[in-house]
Amino acid sequence: MNERHESFEELKMTDNQGAEYWSARRLAKLLEYSEYRHFLPVLARAKEACQNSGQEAENHFEDSLGMVSIGSGAQRELQDVKLSRYACYLVVQNGDPSKPVIAAGQTYFAVQTRRQELANDGSFPQLREDQKRIFLRNELREHNKQLVEVAQQAGVESGLDFAIFQNHGYKGLYGGLDQKAIHQRKGLKKTQKILDHMGSTELAANLFRATQAEDKLVRDNVQGKGNANQVHFEVGRKVRETIVELGGTMPEDLPVPESSIKQIESAAKRLRDPSLDE
Repeated sequence: MNERHESFEELKMTDNQGAEYWSARRLAKLLEYSEYRHFLPVLARAKEACQNSGQEAENHFEDSLGMVSIGSGAQRELQDVKLSRYACYLVVQNGDPSKPVIAAGQTYFAVQTRRQELANDGSFPQLREDQKRIFLRNELREHNKQLVEVAQQAGVESGLDFAIFQNHGYKGLYGGLDQKAIHQRKGLKKTQKILDHMGSTELAANLFRATQAEDKLVRDNVQGKGNANQVHFEVGRKVRETIVELGGTMPEDLPVPESSIKQIESAAKRLRDPSLDE
């Protein structure tokens, strides 16, 4: 997967104005389409998705002519398309998810998009670490509620079912560790919730796991608790692989903050209302 992502960046070219773009023909080969004509329907779906998102397709899909070798040093012109990074994202999202390279690419672009969203949010980088933790914990709390609803529709019905479902997600993200093992690894007490004792980086990884699992369960109309569990595990594993690819620290190796989320929230309340200390 790491090699595939590096290959995608290596395919990037720049035009005379210094703008980055990718060749559709070269991208088709990277995505393991045996013939360019098989790739054309994917391009068409990506263009349609671009238009449906309110973007001008011409700004992201530019018809061009490319030179290709035909043997003995000779070349000829073939129709090609210059793709923006956003166009490449849409192409991967509309590709065949049964191809491992497509599935890996979807995870890659999703992570890159989320990182860019956070980078573009001018307020988020200015937050102190404890504020980031509160923000992400609240986000995760809401998305976990949505994940419960989606999992129930897939057949994860009882509280025990959902605990098993959650553990599959943790095992994928934490290299086989379930919730109990994570507690032990981080030296937490049974009464302490692991999400309340995570730093912002670890919370962000878990938020991404939850949102992507929710989306995939709905998108693929997954049915059956066993299938839902496997989806959650695979999503967690893909997030872990992406952390490796980006050179990050594994979540189980991230430090445990000195204060829990509840302690931070309590301290904030006391600052707002000193009478709580009386």
